[in-house]
Amino acid sequence: MLDPAVFEFYDLYDEDARLTTPAGKFEFARTLDILARHLPPPPARILDIGGATGPYSEALAAQGYETHLLDPIPRHIEIAAQRTGIASVTRGDARRLPWSGNQADAILLMGPLYHLAEPSARHSALLEARRVLKRGGILAAAAIGRFTAFLDGLNRGFIDDPLFQPILLKTIDSGIHENDSGDPSYFTSAHYHLPAELRTEIEHGGFVEPQIFGVEGPAYIAPDLEARWRDPVRRAFLLEVLRRIEREETLLGASQHLLAIARKP
Repeated sequence: MLDPAVFEFYDLYDEDARLTTPAGKFEFARTLDILARHLPPPPARILDIGGATGPYSEALAAQGYETHLLDPIPRHIEIAAQRTGIASVTRGDARRLPWSGNQADAILLMGPLYHLAEPSARHSALLEARRVLKRGGILAAAAIGRFTAFLDGLNRGFIDDPLFQPILLKTIDSGIHENDSGDPSYFTSAHYHLPAELRTEIEHGGFVEPQIFGVEGPAYIAPDLEARWRDPVRRAFLLEVLRRIEREETLLGASQHLLAIARKP
């Protein structure tokens, strides 16, 4: 099972509302933009593993994909089941998938690689994803960038909290993020990846040609992000810039989320 702290966190945290905030809309739009350039065309079959309340499954279903969602959190499953167009919604574990092998055209891993804190657990999730993918199938795996706690803490003022500071230092040094402060603003148990570390894990999971994308790049800490996102002209230019720098190695570490795209050989 997942760390109990993860279940406790999502019992209190409104994950369904997260992608409706300005920063969440930014992350969602950028992720869909990257996916649109790498997923096979509809009506391909997509397994959304760790798909939370189903925003990606619903959006892709609206594009003509056959989407199937799996998540371990009961509350997420209840909400996802009410969304439109998702072919199936199942409670389960990314390390023990209920599907037979070689049946998915693409797999989304939007949460498992950071909520599974142990390397062996992440490896198991990748092996399972590889098992159920067809040959040539696409993996899209999300990770939280190693320095997100620092950049987010700096942006939101958490860095001055003595309760947050040891959490931050441990995350920077090891990638292990453990929130024992009692403040849910500081997230929950997770692993924060370095870009090269994510690439290596994907390769060790048996995937080839991994590409690492910075989803938000450094733009997510912009103080005027909300106003910029509301302005169609400014938003379009920001997205154009981010497409141009999304794979720049020297900037990947400044992104809140990383997205790995790879293929099953």
